Amino acid sequence: MGDFFWFSDAQWARIEPLLPTDVRGKPRVDDRRVLSGIVHALRCGGRWADCADVYGPKKTLYNRFVRWSGRGIWEGIFSTLAGAGDAPDRLFIDSSCIKVHRCAGGGKGGPWLMVSAARKADETPSSMRSATRRGAPASCS
Repeated sequence: MGDFFWFSDAQWARIEPLLPTDVRGKPRVDDRRVLSGIVHALRCGGRWADCADVYGPKKTLYNRFVRWSGRGIWEGIFSTLAGAGDAPDRLFIDSSCIKVHRCAGGGKGGPWLMVSAARKADETPSSMRSATRRGAPASCS
């Protein structure tokens, strides 16, 4: 059971009062088990199929996550827990870079072609731009 995530007693004591109490219909299953499974899934890349059976049915984990996301419960829990402590003594900045395929920007060839064409027009001397507009070939001296 070393690979599973479980909330400690101190962590659960801070989280439990923040959970919704307006339960309609069937009572919820063990919140601590389900929330531990949700955190485990998110830490492992968000694949609900990778969750172990000790957390309960995968569909229950997914449904609880999606429904609470729609109701804004997760934001309330995170903001309360983040605002409870003092400011940290160290902050880290993530400098990762995400590369996007040129087609992901929309339009034919992506926005990068439009930017590079505009940049070429800005770098061209004005005397050469006016000559090419009149139809005369630009001379290179």
